Amino acid sequence: MSRSVSPGIVWATSAPAAAGPGHLTCAKLAGMGSLWTVDHLISPFPRSVWDTDFSFLAKGSPTPDEAFDFATVLGHLAAKAGKVQLAVGVTDPHRRHPVSLAQTFLTLAHLTRRPPILGLGAGERENLDPYGVPCDRPVTRLAEAVQIIRRCFDAEGPFDFTGEYFTLDQAVLDLRAPQGRRPELWLAAHGPRMLELTGRYADGWYPWEPVDPDEYGRRLREVHDAAKRAGRDPAAISAAQVLTVVLGRDAHHVRRLLGAKSVRYLALLADARAWRSFGAEHPLGPDFRGAMDLLPHRYSRAQVEAAIDAAPAELVASRVVAGTPKQVRARIGDLVDAGLQHPVLVAASAMVSPADAVYSMAGLLWLSRGLRTRQARISPSVQEVPA
Repeated sequence: MSRSVSPGIVWATSAPAAAGPGHLTCAKLAGMGSLWTVDHLISPFPRSVWDTDFSFLAKGSPTPDEAFDFATVLGHLAAKAGKVQLAVGVTDPHRRHPVSLAQTFLTLAHLTRRPPILGLGAGERENLDPYGVPCDRPVTRLAEAVQIIRRCFDAEGPFDFTGEYFTLDQAVLDLRAPQGRRPELWLAAHGPRMLELTGRYADGWYPWEPVDPDEYGRRLREVHDAAKRAGRDPAAISAAQVLTVVLGRDAHHVRRLLGAKSVRYLALLADARAWRSFGAEHPLGPDFRGAMDLLPHRYSRAQVEAAIDAAPAELVASRVVAGTPKQVRARIGDLVDAGLQHPVLVAASAMVSPADAVYSMAGLLWLSRGLRTRQARISPSVQEVPA
């Protein structure tokens, strides 16, 4: 029996602006279902090491922190999106009030052919701490925000909400989505409380933490169990996964890519527990929680380079899906068997060199075509990426 799969692609939402329409064109050519933007003020890549030795992209951009506002670029792309769903993966309800987020996505629903996706997460320090934005008890704040957003999507006339962090008194948001284009709310959930919120309130599950198929299936069951407890249909919740891929022509090429600084740096986004599982201590501290604690603009060059050097090769490999296109397709297929419906692809190898960028983008298109159904994964009509 075949399983329908709808891949998506991530744009880093950073300069140059032409990269946005370029990614949308790739998504349409490959028959992808979604294009995802991100909402960052600071890039996860440190300014201190941003040079052509780290990534060839530094030649065209003097800083990794040239970040665009996701809502503006989604509005710009809306008229040309066609069948591709436009999404943010993810923003947070700390910098952006939930009612404003609801208004933004209800507006987008009037500009697109398919429902836009509002991806929400609990927030990351790099986008909050430097700007004085409070983020204590982030999951509690998020729980209130998703309830408010749901009300905004559906309420008719004024409504109230009284929470610990948000209070609405006869609030009005009468903007309604066109028929069939009601925005979707997806949550970036990994821990038990976030998985519970996903099952209770969300239209989709959008995790980014790399896990094996067994763990993916276990977490998806937690989402489904929470949906059942809330009286919802578990099958109505879309199951996604952000997949950072490293694509090479052969084993030698893949090993070279895994040794590149920009790829090895991804190990720093793992938490201290993951480092200990590979017999190493995290260079950013024994209690470091991974990407959510990252403050890349505060790390010195010496600190970052020492951390990159300290990363065990096995840990680096565990943070990505690496291999030839056929090998990567097979590994993603294992996740599909565990319940994945929406693999959202990021090509880490595209940062290494111009030639690797071309090969990686061609590989993403090939992967998308091959993953759209379980039958397509083994279809002889799908051509291999040219060497």
